[in-house]
Amino acid sequence: MNVEELIILLVVGAIAGWVAGMLMSKKRSSLPINIIVGIIGAVIGRYLFDLLDISIRGFAGSLISATAGAVLLLFIVKLIKK
Repeated sequence: MNVEELIILLVVGAIAGWVAGMLMSKKRSSLPINIIVGIIGAVIGRYLFDLLDISIRGFAGSLISATAGAVLLLFIVKLIKK
């Protein structure tokens, strides 16, 4: 992974984590938490989209799948907390 890919991963992770946090929680999270949630969400989203044979590529596709994965991650965390 080169520097450019790392920066894109962090930007997509931050945006996806922020969007998922806004959709799933009334509390605001810090930027590092958003990035972590977004990166884990990207892995989950990519796996689920591949599993369901959904193919979307590019920055927008990465953002959509990462956000979907991050929302699912936050939903699971919310279920476990209860």
